[in-house]
Amino acid sequence: MSDSDLESAAWQCPPSDYLRTRPATHELPTHPFSLYLDMRDGCRLAGDVYLPQGGAADATYPTILILTPYYRRFALRDGSTSEPSPNAARYRDFFVPRGYAVVVVDVRGTGASFGTRDSFRSPSEREDFGEVASWIVAQPWSDGVIGSTGISYLGAAACFLASTGHPAVKAIAPLFAVWNTYADHLFPGGVLLNKLAESYDQIMVGLDHDRRDVLARQPYFDNPDFSGPQPVDDDADGALCRSAVREHLGNFHMPDFITEFRFTDDRLPYDPSFGAHSFSPCHYADGIASDVAIYSISGWMDGAGFANGAIARFLSLPNAKRHLLLGPWDHGARTNVSPWRERTEPDFPVLGEVLRFFDHYLRGIDTGLDDEAPIHYYAMHEEAWHAAPAWPPLPATKRLSLSSGNALASKASEAGSDEYCVDFTVGTGVSTRHERLGALATSEYYPDWHGRDAAMLSYTSAPLAADAEMSGHPVLDLWIESSQGDAVIHAYLSEVEADGTTRYVTEGVLRALHRTESAAPPNQRWTWPYREFSRAKSLPLTPGEPARLRFGLLPTAWTFRQGSRIRLSIAGADADHYVQLPYGRPPVLTVRRGGDFASSIDLPWRETGRS
Repeated sequence: MSDSDLESAAWQCPPSDYLRTRPATHELPTHPFSLYLDMRDGCRLAGDVYLPQGGAADATYPTILILTPYYRRFALRDGSTSEPSPNAARYRDFFVPRGYAVVVVDVRGTGASFGTRDSFRSPSEREDFGEVASWIVAQPWSDGVIGSTGISYLGAAACFLASTGHPAVKAIAPLFAVWNTYADHLFPGGVLLNKLAESYDQIMVGLDHDRRDVLARQPYFDNPDFSGPQPVDDDADGALCRSAVREHLGNFHMPDFITEFRFTDDRLPYDPSFGAHSFSPCHYADGIASDVAIYSISGWMDGAGFANGAIARFLSLPNAKRHLLLGPWDHGARTNVSPWRERTEPDFPVLGEVLRFFDHYLRGIDTGLDDEAPIHYYAMHEEAWHAAPAWPPLPATKRLSLSSGNALASKASEAGSDEYCVDFTVGTGVSTRHERLGALATSEYYPDWHGRDAAMLSYTSAPLAADAEMSGHPVLDLWIESSQGDAVIHAYLSEVEADGTTRYVTEGVLRALHRTESAAPPNQRWTWPYREFSRAKSLPLTPGEPARLRFGLLPTAWTFRQGSRIRLSIAGADADHYVQLPYGRPPVLTVRRGGDFASSIDLPWRETGRS
């Protein structure tokens, strides 16, 4: 099946239909003009400007600002016809012909820009973005209105831009972007994604240090025609660009940097004001003006928390003009991840929907967006789009209790327990939701999941009497005892089809040390259990004493078929992606069930009755 929106009843006007009404009306320039922009501290940022061609000489345009650490443009070897802007070309080619100026800037410490990066998305960058916006609106081709978009880092940068409060910024579309960098990206459940930190560092060393031997091993940047960052127009011999790259040698390294923040209240010992909050968009939410329109877009296999980021952004901001789109996609919507897809390439026009959004809020065109529901999501296995007025989309839940005989039952059983000795070698493989974030070109997701739960503690339901949709966050309520003072719970939800095939559905993780729940603050309005992940709220386990761990699994929309069974599997490690905890001390876990310690899972649920 396809993720196409055509013939879907979820929209009054499907995005594909809107896109057909907005063909290209301008030509692309043969090349941008580029220059250095001077920041408040003397740092110079390299920028490319693409203006629509074919209009009136004095025409003005709304601007789409793209802020990237992944090179605004590569220099190419002589004679090459390769695309020099693999990171920004999609925005250039889509928006410029439809009447938008596009400005692409290398953030400080990257590309041809000067400076060093002292953080993963630092406060200094945020201040830069407001100055770039002021430069744009002072140009004769600007109509005084700015929007921003982009995938991942670029999407979070759009949030940083909006949080500067610059009055020209009227709409942002963060695509596949975090809201809380700690919880959505680097420490899901309070557990470090160690392979991600390493792979990110390799990419950035290759780019920031102009190490082409390193980039040759990176699928997104391995074109042998790439010859480092493109100098700006006035840097004809590239001397300034080379000087900028030398400054980048002082950039931070992710594996070293991120381990300074194992808890969210940890601070740099040399800068007590700097913590995990400093590089999280949610921290600056109060700076986003109430009239800024926001479109959050993510996918069900978008890393270990990016969909959480999109949902939390939608729920946390009070802005009236906000929208949420969740599809059957991985990070960046490079792949349709549904096991029932017709082909790997998505058919849904993500940028077409973003165009409609910008047309509505930047150009004042009546696009019909006001008539649409604020939320659209795609249910896999049903292979259909749905509209919803609020999140969560399904208010009802189905509770399944862990019971004797490794069963998931509709009612709690008598008190009992099951023992599981954690195996630190257990993993989820290398075709998972995590690899795309490390720039690996994954197109098959969990193809080898069947049988992996044999090394885990599993509980399985009876066959379902009817088809049912599960859309939202499953919430696991687990009582455990541990032989050690800490443990990590990796929980996996699967569909066991009538023929016995086991399919991965979603997962969640929580370090037991972080089991204390807190009230969600205004900038982090979760509808699943919230915790601070702070040292102050951390609580070691007492070996042999029962402890309650209640946490959300990653959101999804999945239709379970009649005759299928639901399986919950529990492990204490994912050796392929997460750090081992507690170090060198595999705990023996006792999972309690029934009685006063009834473990269960709540599924957002709607029976559809189809067979």
